[in-house]
Amino acid sequence: MLIGPRTHDGNNGYLVITPLEREGSGTTVLVNRGWIPKTLRWQVDREEGLPTGQVVVEGLLREPWKKNMFTPDNKPEQGEYYFPDVQQMAMITGSQPVWIEETMEPNLLKAYDREARGIPIGRAAEVNLRNNHTQYIFTWYALSAATTIMLWMVVRKPPSDMARRVRQNKEW
Repeated sequence: MLIGPRTHDGNNGYLVITPLEREGSGTTVLVNRGWIPKTLRWQVDREEGLPTGQVVVEGLLREPWKKNMFTPDNKPEQGEYYFPDVQQMAMITGSQPVWIEETMEPNLLKAYDREARGIPIGRAAEVNLRNNHTQYIFTWYALSAATTIMLWMVVRKPPSDMARRVRQNKEW
């Protein structure tokens, strides 16, 4: 299965999803093997990149990204997938709804070689955690400074003419 279009270093292509059978248990899992260029979309054009026999996959169990409102629905009957719907793909392939991303060392020469031979280019094994602390610091300090300036403007403001007359009136 191909998910795409996807870009890699400015080039158009697809992510290759392959259901692989696990040794021993006989269960099948979905493996995101990586990116291939658009010119190698068809399997006959990338025979060297097709797994045969026993394959060892080094990867990470990840939760795939979710569909957003701009992404069209998958069309499995036409073989068009725009986002990884693991449940849907598992039903079609008869595999478990498990998503594994194949990883590889970030080596530019190896990536160019794999691309030329039609072997999918996997992602680097990195875990990206959200870190918005700097954004939070700037937000809260900016709000604090803004409210301090507004309070200073209210306190520093000279009284209006009417308020001054009321204060100086002795006939209360």
